[in-house]
Amino acid sequence: MISKINEDLIRYGPSLLKAFKDTCIMVGISGLFSTILGTPIGIILAVTGEDGLMKNKILNSILSKIINILRSIPFVILVASIPWLVRAIVHTTIGVKGAVIPLIIASSPFMAKQVELALLKVDKGVIEAYTAMGFSKFDIIIKVLLREGLGGIVQGITLSLVGLIGYSAIAGTVGGGGLGDFAIRYGYNMFNPHLMTLTLVIIILLVFIVQFIGDDVYRRLSHN
Repeated sequence: MISKINEDLIRYGPSLLKAFKDTCIMVGISGLFSTILGTPIGIILAVTGEDGLMKNKILNSILSKIINILRSIPFVILVASIPWLVRAIVHTTIGVKGAVIPLIIASSPFMAKQVELALLKVDKGVIEAYTAMGFSKFDIIIKVLLREGLGGIVQGITLSLVGLIGYSAIAGTVGGGGLGDFAIRYGYNMFNPHLMTLTLVIIILLVFIVQFIGDDVYRRLSHN
């Protein structure tokens, strides 16, 4: 058994390494863009809510419905339903490029919701105190809401990245590349349980690493 595993590593090692790099690229790029897109949407949801600084029932309702609809779509169905959009943006529907767009679309609503929840947890008394001192609504958002809610936002980013690792594995099963593609191509299709297990272990370790880093950053922020 050990000799078989060593033989597989020698034969498929370069492909496994490339798959790992592709997964990291997919998760990194989609995580960055989903944070860039989701954070301002989450801020808008938080400040336009029932008790928000800029209460706007219509805007909040529209955004909330869009976010909830996008979050409810299973990732496999999302990937299968938007090849025309992916092709229009990156000119391909396979590989890392083809997977990044669906990953961003799937993760951005989740990130927006996490940011909203983090900001809603900020003590209302602190906000009222700064309002009484004459701070503008924009200053309160930047200097109070985002600063006080930063730990929760970091937790949201961590959860988003963990989810993206799982999504990227699913994307690999439909031609998206990465560890999911490697597991299907060399493990499942070639009836090689050793490679399937090895890929699963790598994915789990990747999740643990991301979670550990995220938790460490959160603890440091909370301590400060």
